[in-house]
Amino acid sequence: MTQEQISRASIGLRSERGPVLLSVMLSTGLVAIDSTILATAVTSIVDDLGGFHQFPWLFSVYLLGQAVAVPIYGKLADIVGRKTIMLFGIATFVVGSILCGIAWSMPMLIAFRAVQGLGAGAVQPMAMTIVGDLYTVAERAKVQGYVASVWAIAAVVGPTLGGVFSDYLNWRWIFFVNVPLGAAAAVMLTRRFHEKVTRSQHRIDFAGAILLALGSTMILLGLLEGGVLWEWISWQSATVLIGGLVVLVAFVFVERRASEPILPGWIFGRRVFNGSNLSSLTVGALLIGLTSFVPLFAEGVLKTTALVAGFALAAMTIGWPLSSSNSGRLYLRIGFRYTALIGACIALLGSLLMLLLTQGSSVFFVAFACFVVGLGLGLVAAPTLIAAQSSVAWQRRGVVTGANVFARSMGSAVGVAVFGAIANASMSVRVGAPGGGTAADVPVPVLAGAIHHVFIAAAVVAVLMVAAVLVMPARVDIID
Repeated sequence: MTQEQISRASIGLRSERGPVLLSVMLSTGLVAIDSTILATAVTSIVDDLGGFHQFPWLFSVYLLGQAVAVPIYGKLADIVGRKTIMLFGIATFVVGSILCGIAWSMPMLIAFRAVQGLGAGAVQPMAMTIVGDLYTVAERAKVQGYVASVWAIAAVVGPTLGGVFSDYLNWRWIFFVNVPLGAAAAVMLTRRFHEKVTRSQHRIDFAGAILLALGSTMILLGLLEGGVLWEWISWQSATVLIGGLVVLVAFVFVERRASEPILPGWIFGRRVFNGSNLSSLTVGALLIGLTSFVPLFAEGVLKTTALVAGFALAAMTIGWPLSSSNSGRLYLRIGFRYTALIGACIALLGSLLMLLLTQGSSVFFVAFACFVVGLGLGLVAAPTLIAAQSSVAWQRRGVVTGANVFARSMGSAVGVAVFGAIANASMSVRVGAPGGGTAADVPVPVLAGAIHHVFIAAAVVAVLMVAAVLVMPARVDIID
């Protein structure tokens, strides 16, 4: 019996997988709903607290906190166990939510959103890691599909709750609602999930953790705020981006000498990890691009309501769990790489359908294109992650999962910056150019043209996704 089989047996004998999975889904729901519920309440928050020019930081600082914390939690989970890190993440997220709910100014709300992000940075990778611990290779795809379905539900429930709380109660309830959800998840996880972790002496790589967090924060800050708080070509951008690169170079040298590095060198030494992480990077970029601009296209160009725009985008998060939960049957037959390759091609097809959108398009066609992209992403995200998880033992699975989620977060951050810069550049050119139509008509074609350029960039990312999947080896050695 392998060490991995012993670990899974000891967990399975002392816990009930169903309740543990439910607690994992509830924990994921905290992060998923929070990512959609806030957008509909921004107007109410600004009316109450002021600081209109600062509100983009509500999203940016959350993403920063989540991204930089993920690989650190991944390493710690392999030392102290998944349960401890997951409970810490839930507690941190709930505390951050309470603080956000009582925030008395926009700067304070932004600071407390960072606390939420630090909690979310533990919840998301630990959810994936626990699934990898409890379920076999054949079972993981279906279970990952269940977890992914939480995002589909959140895509509908989040904006609805945000609107209800803002219109009929108070925007602060969008944060307070996390308290009972978090409490239920923590109680169920505490009572049902028991893992045996071999305690031994470990040297935590504090220097590496600090350098990684600082360098990643500077890079993400430069990407997120370039062209927003300062011009891309400016001393501020140069200072932040170059400084971040210097810190990350220092991080590499520190990791080479660390006895237990946060991101060990073997993560970058195998094709299965490189292919999985590169695929996750492109998934994050494509996902954030469509999530940000599909609702804008539906509302600003097609003139639908916010609710209809939300449902159009929800089609993508419906397609994702459908394909993800059924990908296991496929990768057990043809392998991880070819399953993900099929998914990448489907996502590329969906991205090409986006290029056909015009001012006269139906919102149903928008939803269909999103659904196709979602089907493809489900066949990429699940098999590539499971391939990486299944090729290592329990003691390394936290690091592998953390690196994968970190790559997706970095992809999202880069995607936000690149797609936003493309849209802004296109808007500037189109506004400055002579055009026809009335003054009332000008914004619509300008917006349509800008978003079309974003969809072109999304199609390019989908092509890069195909290339990233091809990095993976055709055969993956399974440790199960």
